[in-house]
Order: sequence, then C-alpha cells, then structure tokens
Amino acid sequence: MADRIGIIGVGEIGRAMVDGLCDGAQKPPDVHLSPRGARTAAELAHRYPNVRVCADNQEVADRADLVILAVRPQDRTEALEGLRVDGDKVVVSVMAGVGVDEVRDLLGTAAPVVRAIPLPAVRERRSVTVTFPSHPVVDAFFDGLGGALPVADEADFAVFSTLTGTLSAHYAYLATLTDWAARQGIPAAEADRYVRGLFQAVGRALGDETRSPKQLAGDHETPGGSNERIRTTWFDGGNAESLTKALDALLSHLR
Repeated sequence: MADRIGIIGVGEIGRAMVDGLCDGAQKPPDVHLSPRGARTAAELAHRYPNVRVCADNQEVADRADLVILAVRPQDRTEALEGLRVDGDKVVVSVMAGVGVDEVRDLLGTAAPVVRAIPLPAVRERRSVTVTFPSHPVVDAFFDGLGGALPVADEADFAVFSTLTGTLSAHYAYLATLTDWAARQGIPAAEADRYVRGLFQAVGRALGDETRSPKQLAGDHETPGGSNERIRTTWFDGGNAESLTKALDALLSHLR
C-alpha cells in the first residue's frame, strides 16, 4: 500500500477513510489532508500523529503518492482547477458521476486515474469498495479497508454506484417502522432498540454467503405468516417496479 496518502475534501467519506487507515493500526501511512473541511481535518490531525493538515490542495498533491479526490461533484471545478498532479502519482476519485476521462481532463495529468466507491464502513475496515479500472496500488489500499472489488468497465461501475444510492432509503424504512410502533403507544426508545436489533440480525445473516438474499427471504417466511403477508401486500410487483424505475433513472444520471 502507498506510504503517503493525500485526501482533498475531508467530509464524511474522507473522515471514514482516515479512521480506517489510522485507528488501531500498527504502522499507519502518512496522511495529508486538504484544508477543505477545516474543522474535521483539524480534529483528525489532533487525534492521529501521522495525520497533518496541509496549507492547500497543491501541497496535498505534492506530498502524497496516492491522491484521493473526495470533494462534492458539484464543487470539482472550483476545488480542483489548476491542481498539478505529477505523472508518478496515482489519483483516486470518489466523486459520484464524474468519469475517468473528465477527471484526467480537469487535472491535465498523465497520472493513472481510478474511480472508487468507498462507504462509511471503511472506518471499520469492513466495507467492500468498487474500483475502476483495476490498479494494484489502489486495490491494495482498499483491501486494507475491507476489500477491493475491481470491475471491468465504467458502465459496470455506474451500476454499483447506483446501488449505493439505496442506503438512506433503507434507514428511512427503519425509521418508518420505529415511528409506526411509537404511534401504537410503544415508547420511542424501546421501539428504536427493537428495530435496531431486528436488522442487526439481518446484517449478520447476510454474512452467510452460502444463501442468496432470495433464499434468506424464504427462510424468514412461513406460508400465510406475518413476513409473507407484509412482503406480498406491501412489497408487491408495483412496489418492485417503482424501485426498478428509480434505479434506472439514477443509473442514467450517473452515466
């Protein structure tokens, strides 16, 4: 893995990557942070002795072997225009919907450019990160944060990027369950604790890769039982079609 990591744009994903690299690590790499997200960057530098905040983005690029672009896609021109990245570096873009060619053109660099989809769970080194194209330095970097999943082309990468867009909907679903229980008179804290416990168990069941999600669904149902009733009356064909259309629309946007 690269010994010197630079991160430009220290938001939630930038913070998660720093935590994953540094928290409890015996030999963490040197991490150089941009002053964007100044409060978070300063907090991380205070917590980890191998982390420092640079004066500007150019200093990050100059000091790092692996330069991670983690700014918001809509801020990319303002944040990155004029940035010089030497050809002996490796660039990783985690900006959703911004292709490899656009990143290379924006930077005007001959350095390898790789796209990646790290998720907040990289802080626990338990998140599989999709990458395109495969690059040994980048794949080794994300292997250390839970695993790299290189894909064959940018169209496939967009499909995986679309799937990540479903995460907050899942949390909103759980919040809806908790709110419904509270309206039935259950204390909110108790409803919250129970719903969390239910779906933490789902997460553990997903660790069993010998069973597909469809098999897991079947294993949690009995004919005419409660789970089957909710699945067939709420998550019916129309609901599934609506989700599919939403995914199709997001995929078109990301491509």
